[in-house]
Amino acid sequence: MSLLTSLARMSAGLQQAASQRSQHQPEASPAKSPADTLSVSPEEVTLSGAPLPKASSRLAIGQYKTTVGQDSHYVRETLRHKIAEYGIHPGTRLSVSKSPEGTLALQAAIPAEKRQQIEQDLNNTQAFREAFQRLSTHEPTVAFVDTAMKLNKAYGVSNPLLDSLVSENDHFNGLGDLSHRYDSIRRMVGAEQLEAAGTRQDYAFSLNARA
Repeated sequence: MSLLTSLARMSAGLQQAASQRSQHQPEASPAKSPADTLSVSPEEVTLSGAPLPKASSRLAIGQYKTTVGQDSHYVRETLRHKIAEYGIHPGTRLSVSKSPEGTLALQAAIPAEKRQQIEQDLNNTQAFREAFQRLSTHEPTVAFVDTAMKLNKAYGVSNPLLDSLVSENDHFNGLGDLSHRYDSIRRMVGAEQLEAAGTRQDYAFSLNARA
């Protein structure tokens, strides 16, 4: 079971428990002791009563998505251009990944000669290589952070892994900083554990030109 699935189930349980408590709450409340009447700001606690991960709540997720979106757009348009350039059927699916040797590898149901030519073009284009490298590093990080923050916002359940990635100093919470920490954790985790958590250790960019 993945960490995110566990968090989602835990969150749902907490929400249901809170709803049941409110339904069974008696109309007349007993007198409260001074300790019970201490005011606590709703912003200071989550649904579970634990402090909000204030540092992670300040993450610029919108900015991270914009950065990833720019590289994703460039990679997508480059592949579409190659499809048109080599006269490939527009419905063909392409997938780019990194080979064990570190070069870009293209997977597509097209003639081997054209596939090799496109693959060579991509490897010879520095801007494409750099954009793909950034995507392979940043996109998994942004996907994880976005999901964890949505769960936190919806259910008030913090994610220990997300909290461990975030610095209390916002200056060190750039996308590159988070991606470096997240990648370090992923490298420490075995492939089987990553697959069980729904996270792939390798990265591939897929394109359906008609999409």
